[in-house]
Amino acid sequence: MEEKIREYLKLQPGQQAVFIKDLTDGETLCFNEKAVFPSASTIKLVIMACLLDQVKDGKLSLEDPVVLTEEMRTGGDGILKELNAGHRFSLREILTLMIIVSDNMAANILIRLLGMDAINETAGRLGFQKTVLGRRMMDSEAKKQGRDNYTCADDIAHILELIYEQKCVDAPSSRLMLDILRRQQQSGRLQLYLPEDVEIAHKCGDLDFLEHDAGIVLLPKRPYLIVVLTKDNPTNQDGREVIGTVSRMVYEEMLKKE
Repeated sequence: MEEKIREYLKLQPGQQAVFIKDLTDGETLCFNEKAVFPSASTIKLVIMACLLDQVKDGKLSLEDPVVLTEEMRTGGDGILKELNAGHRFSLREILTLMIIVSDNMAANILIRLLGMDAINETAGRLGFQKTVLGRRMMDSEAKKQGRDNYTCADDIAHILELIYEQKCVDAPSSRLMLDILRRQQQSGRLQLYLPEDVEIAHKCGDLDFLEHDAGIVLLPKRPYLIVVLTKDNPTNQDGREVIGTVSRMVYEEMLKKE
């Protein structure tokens, strides 16, 4: 499988990073896994962990209310931006929307609530080497000033494995994170060429010419972890094709091992 994937990626434009781990026997395949990429919305995994860490410590409750205001309105993905100010949500609902529809307004609400320093401290405690939150979602001015959000395939794989092993924050928090990731509504990347009934707990992200997807493929007898990051694609569709093709290769090999 490794040779097949490497040969395929050599022929593709742009840059890619891959991290695959069989969660049954621990076999791992890595390619460019420590290379730094703009994180896009995969950074929301760290925001989720930081929120649940503060909930565990009693600083916040998932039932705490959030009232939408005009100042919170954020562009890009999401549904909160389409609603009128005054709508009331719980932190649990804000967290869920940040993940399952990658709601940028929800992410910025949580960044303001938690603080960038706390989120980056969480990344450090998780053992991340290359992941940093440098700006809010859709903050073009910060980006012009050179502040951005970064990650690598190795870091993303690490948090997913912690979640799977129920070691991210604590066991109840990990179970909640996995449940939310399983309800992901954005597809067309890891699932692109897989049967519709394959369950994946995942988080994707995209920017111009950049496509990422990372998740746990919950095969009944052979669950596995897969992270595919891409950048400098000719088009975003090209990036999704790369992710989908690598995902299909891995899936077919895992079926042989079942």
